[in-house]
Amino acid sequence: MSQKLNTPKGTRDHLPMDVRKREYIFNAISKAFESYGYQPIETPSFELSSTLMGKYGEEGDRLIFRILNSGDKLKKADVEALNNGQLAKFAHSLSEKALRYDLTVPFARFVVQHQNEISFPFKRYQIQPVWRADRPQHGRYQEFYQCDGDVVGSDSLRNEVELIRIIQQVFRFLKLPGFTVKLNNRKVLSGIAQVCGIQDELISLTVALDKLDKIGKEGVVNELVSKGFNAEVLKKIEPLFELQGSFNERLLQLRDFLSGNEMGLLGLEELSFVHSKLKDFIPGKEVLELDVTLARGLNYYTGIIIEVKAHEVEMGSICGGGRYDDLTALFGLKGLSGVGISFGADRIYDVLNSLDLFPSQLSMGPDILFLNFSDTTADVSDGWAAELRSHGKTVEVYPSNAKLQKQMKYANDRGAQWTAFYGDEEAANQSIVLKNMTSGEQKTYNVATWISDWLG
Repeated sequence: MSQKLNTPKGTRDHLPMDVRKREYIFNAISKAFESYGYQPIETPSFELSSTLMGKYGEEGDRLIFRILNSGDKLKKADVEALNNGQLAKFAHSLSEKALRYDLTVPFARFVVQHQNEISFPFKRYQIQPVWRADRPQHGRYQEFYQCDGDVVGSDSLRNEVELIRIIQQVFRFLKLPGFTVKLNNRKVLSGIAQVCGIQDELISLTVALDKLDKIGKEGVVNELVSKGFNAEVLKKIEPLFELQGSFNERLLQLRDFLSGNEMGLLGLEELSFVHSKLKDFIPGKEVLELDVTLARGLNYYTGIIIEVKAHEVEMGSICGGGRYDDLTALFGLKGLSGVGISFGADRIYDVLNSLDLFPSQLSMGPDILFLNFSDTTADVSDGWAAELRSHGKTVEVYPSNAKLQKQMKYANDRGAQWTAFYGDEEAANQSIVLKNMTSGEQKTYNVATWISDWLG
């Protein structure tokens, strides 16, 4: 009985057309970053566990793929720690490395390690795969690409404005029919916690609020109750679920809520500044929204938080990010502010696919496919193919003298634009016949001048 083959859950193969579509997305993103002066870097696919653990919060740590030690190192597992119930210590003795969870924490490590080799502010973009032990579902994978852009070494809010303009540039190029850029500020969330007297429970609050889109208001309230939030606190939080109106109207409502709270009001001023610089959003198509429940569930954000969702399709966020002033301090480099965004390439791929937004020319096969009638004529076709490639054309010569029906089926399957007929009869007449595979039109050329005539 043959083995049933499949990829691990949360992963997928990419056929040639899938790769072309993904490269189309990567090119749009890299061109946008390059146009603003960002430079490309790469980091290893795995890091030391100590580099990653503790940087994403408790929920994030659980989603990190650990790599099991091999050889003699595995024999050195701390069994005593296991017997004493010290599971974290035991796990570390089994696994000293882990697949990267995102590109931001490795980037912080990169900056600290190479701080004497780069100039600040340093603007980088990076397109590489990441891994998360998440439950696979529509739009959520265990292996997927992230396309990140970050600025470190500058605390100017103009960097946030620039990153949102890059988001606009990318999604306009990809011709999304509409998208919403949601903004919040970790300072606002901290201020809310202080006003409610639960500043020590900020993480529990933000983790619950961040699930509003998934589980609704009732689900968020139930989660907060399960974490010990009392009725008085829930009553104070209630107005946050009822915010309505434009960006500026929500700012006014939050100023009333946070009245007298210095940190929260500072966060609102930062949001107001960014909003004031973004005047060219296309009404009805591009939305800039203040969403006070947006937290993104990551501990390292300290300022403005960004998340993007596409219109007309059910999908999670397709881009997100924020400011992380303290991240490099985790690796010993203090006082270095940073802000960045990450495009979810796989989700963007699914959005474009579902809305049929990929350009039709991506599916084009070779410009010309030479049919094979004999070794002699195929050798001549090889020479012509080489000359056409020097003119920038994509060319194939069918490898064997198979039945014409089979060769024509291959031409159709490959999406060839033209097929070239050069057999014994054409050779005797010093001619070649080209067939347009879309219109069916056929043209006969003299072999001495056909390339220049066809190229025009």
